[in-house]
Amino acid sequence: MSGGALSHLKVLDLSRVLAGPWATQLLGDLGAEVIKVERPGAGDDTRAWGPPWFEADGRREAAYYLATNRNKRSVAIDITHPDGQALVRELAREADVLVENYKVGGLAKYGLDYASLRALNPRLVYCSITGFGQHGPYAERPGYDFLLQAMGGLMSITGEPDGPPQKVGVALTDILTGLYATVGILAALAHCERTGEGQHIDLALLDVQVACLANQAMNYLVSGTAPQRMGNAHPNIVPYQAFPTADGDMVLTIGNDRQWAAFCQLAGKPEWASDERFATNAARVAHRHTLIPLLRQTTVMKTTDEWVAALEEAGVPGGPINDLARVFADPQIVHRGMRTEIDGIPQVANPLHLSATPPAYRKAPPAVGADSTAVLGALDGMDAQRLAALRAAGVVG
Repeated sequence: MSGGALSHLKVLDLSRVLAGPWATQLLGDLGAEVIKVERPGAGDDTRAWGPPWFEADGRREAAYYLATNRNKRSVAIDITHPDGQALVRELAREADVLVENYKVGGLAKYGLDYASLRALNPRLVYCSITGFGQHGPYAERPGYDFLLQAMGGLMSITGEPDGPPQKVGVALTDILTGLYATVGILAALAHCERTGEGQHIDLALLDVQVACLANQAMNYLVSGTAPQRMGNAHPNIVPYQAFPTADGDMVLTIGNDRQWAAFCQLAGKPEWASDERFATNAARVAHRHTLIPLLRQTTVMKTTDEWVAALEEAGVPGGPINDLARVFADPQIVHRGMRTEIDGIPQVANPLHLSATPPAYRKAPPAVGADSTAVLGALDGMDAQRLAALRAAGVVG
């Protein structure tokens, strides 16, 4: 595999499910060679997380797996077997990066922890992703996205005010952790370029979730009052939420007083722009319970499409609430190429648009062990006879 900003890198991916694979797929999109080590037979847990399934040419894969594993080569190795551990060590000796999401200490018993592999490859950047980190009172606990959305405070601020706490509709903590992992890996590689030294990255889903509370966390730290669920409303900006229309719903995302004044003209309510209760954002936040009902009475007078067209002409931010069918039919999404395909398998494109080294889609998500022969056969001392013996013993799939 060649081309791309990271085409000089080899990544050993011992992760599964979402956070780790999200990071390694991103590295692969940017050119890195990514070798995914999986259990012989079953492979990554998400291969079984269907329906829905993609089925073609006798192969069936869960859509979940296909979302996070393009631009990778799959090698099936049983790491519970000493010979399997030896194979992973050989792969790690040649790698620049290793990503894993085993429980704390889970790889040490196989001699595949950071300390063991660093002795073989001092330049190795070793990224460990866990629910709670490598140390602390919760370090031994398993961690899953839903649990971390709850423990990390996100669910306490998500949902309607009079409804139960609500998780986000995708495993956002996992995805954000994958992005932080990518940033940390690139930073560690930059350090290695200057010093020749790799390092260990300890990344916890709980830490990431708390870090990504952003303004809501700062609202609490500044005021001492815990933010509450507000539905689609914003704690610091008004109007910035969903509103009913004549045929559905839309969102208004008015971020400053100039936009507010333009909306008031558009809505036929120019007096709102000079009303001391509504003239500034701070005033609108203070009087939201008066303003929002007035806005709702106004927005129902036009259809969503009528509002969207009028808002665009007036330079006021707002838009429809699309389902995924409308998302992928949207002319802007189509123009930006956000739906792509690799060997007949649909994919959501990488959103990075780099002028010199854009992401590339070189390889569809692989079948379990599809590249075992090619990858392992290239290792020093590996011949056909040895590889056949490892297969016969069930060490390699």
